[in-house]
Amino acid sequence: MLADSASWLFRAAPYLIFAATRVAAALVPTFALGLTFSWSADLIVIAGLLGSARFFLALSGLDVGTSFGGIGSSREVMIASLAEPALIVVVFTLALIAGSTQLSTIAEVMGTPGIGLRVSLGLALVALIIVAVAENGRIPVDNPATHLELTMVHEAMVLEYSGRHLAMIELASFLKLLIYVSIIACVFVPWGVARPEAAPMALGVGIGAYLAKLAVAGYLLAIFETSIAKMRVFRVPVFLGAALMLALLATLLMFVTQVR
Repeated sequence: MLADSASWLFRAAPYLIFAATRVAAALVPTFALGLTFSWSADLIVIAGLLGSARFFLALSGLDVGTSFGGIGSSREVMIASLAEPALIVVVFTLALIAGSTQLSTIAEVMGTPGIGLRVSLGLALVALIIVAVAENGRIPVDNPATHLELTMVHEAMVLEYSGRHLAMIELASFLKLLIYVSIIACVFVPWGVARPEAAPMALGVGIGAYLAKLAVAGYLLAIFETSIAKMRVFRVPVFLGAALMLALLATLLMFVTQVR
């Protein structure tokens, strides 16, 4: 069922959201480098695709004209306006190391012994984790299980959806979380990733390592969400501001290191 005031955009938005998220997911190298679409796996392109999906989601929340949809869309755009700059600055930090924003190149460089442990990479990792938590509407920024009008963000935009449209949006949200986990695993934990034209045994090891990374990430996310409470909405800018400052510090440290 659809609301009487819904336009064609409300009907098309779930498919557009899922399509953009699915294309972004196809670009992220998971268990091996040099996959079919690795040549186009650019971090800026992925950020743009996820931003397009968020744009259509916010429009769909506004389309019906309900108060909940307007609240959720305004909060979503507010969070995005703070999270996206931090994400782009993290991309700049990684580009200073690898000389490219292409994920396969970054993962290959990060897997070399010469990188080692760096303070700038630690700051970039923390900033990216904060952005991932905010972008996926997880605790403490949002609670995907709540329907309280004072706190909900993502759920407020999809309250009018049901059936296959809701299923497409929920599947896109699951894919988005997988994308961020895969990017963190690919860039900061590149161990076990198979090289281009690797043997079948290496591909099997890569698949096993990727599944192990997903299991560890899911366990850590569950531990984190059960040990912290949801923050108030007006504190979210401070939370994301910390991510932006950490990303800027990481970029400055990396730039100073490169100059020296």
